[in-house]
Amino acid sequence: MSDSPAARLQQLFEGHRLTPTQRRIAHSMVRQAADAPFLSSVELAELAGVSQPSVTRFAVALGFDGYPALRKHLREVAPAEPAAGESAYNEYQQAVQGEIENLRQLAELLADPAPVERAGRLLAASRTLPVLGLRAASAQARGFAYFAAKVHPDVRLLDEGGTMLLDRIDTARNAGASALLCFALPRHPKEVVEALAYARSAGLTVVTVADSAFAPVAAHSDLLIPAAVGTGLAFDTACSPMLLGRVLLEAMCDGLPDAQVRLEEFDARAAARGLFVE
Repeated sequence: MSDSPAARLQQLFEGHRLTPTQRRIAHSMVRQAADAPFLSSVELAELAGVSQPSVTRFAVALGFDGYPALRKHLREVAPAEPAAGESAYNEYQQAVQGEIENLRQLAELLADPAPVERAGRLLAASRTLPVLGLRAASAQARGFAYFAAKVHPDVRLLDEGGTMLLDRIDTARNAGASALLCFALPRHPKEVVEALAYARSAGLTVVTVADSAFAPVAAHSDLLIPAAVGTGLAFDTACSPMLLGRVLLEAMCDGLPDAQVRLEEFDARAAARGLFVE
């Protein structure tokens, strides 16, 4: 497993039954993994938007006597000093290095291909495939849907919220959808959480790509595969979720027996139309 701060926190939280408030705290700590061992309980509470007693209860739920004991543990397992040369990076290089670490974590996660393979089978088996992504996640949803439409007969992009969103989920379900793919990135819109809860109540299996296993959408996902976002710049960067989306496409293609035929037909049509500059 990775020795990164985020990976260590993920391992610490795994196997514990956390309340929604506690998952929110865990999610905030993973997003600020490098700073987590040095945050006071007040600072962590403000970061997660919870009360200070909630932070104490969170530490106890993890098996510690209180938050000071949890912070002491995190400091003991944290690296003693920055990696060689890290301090010489400027802020832009640090952002890139953060994304490299996120991709490294994703590579290690994929050492067990079973979750992705299961997700691929679920998506391939869905006669109609709704792909949901709002606000910050809309680019990942649109990119997946663009390529998926080349091999899947009925892909429906859900990248706009509003009162029609649940109607469109109903329409997809009536057209034969058995699964829904969601890309969920911070800040997590309330609409996405509500849409996933509705989709599951309608009988859809929800597969989610999220920035953390403790993201707010976790409680409404049947299968969640985490891919961390970078937080080193003013706006989050999402190289890892994008790449995970392409991996899911590959796994879905493996479950579609006519995927290659569809791709060849598209290439033939594109050539006949002179669609691309050679």
